[in-house]
Order: sequence, then C-alpha cells, then structure tokens
Amino acid sequence: MSDTIISILMLTGVLLTGAAVYVFRRGDRHRALLMLVAALVMFANVAIWLVPVT
Repeated sequence: MSDTIISILMLTGVLLTGAAVYVFRRGDRHRALLMLVAALVMFANVAIWLVPVT
C-alpha cells in the first residue's frame, strides 16, 4: 500500500513540475510558483518516508 502511495506522489510531483514550467511560460508566475512549492512538498514527503529507520 505504501509503495503505491509513494509512486502516486512521485508521479504527481513530476506532473506538477512539468505543469509549472508550462504555466510559467504562459506568463502566470504566481500559479507556477505555487505548483513548484506543492511539488517540492511532495518530494520532501517521499524523501522522509524513504529514510531508513534504525
């Protein structure tokens, strides 16, 4: 179950990053920045979940 959630988060983060680049080129910088922040939060969550616990 957690593997599926991590995969979905990674795919969503990649899609949000691509969409942010697309929106930035169209001129909406504020929305692009918000998309990048959301993608970074998703990547940070995945990184925290994948840190091995000892």
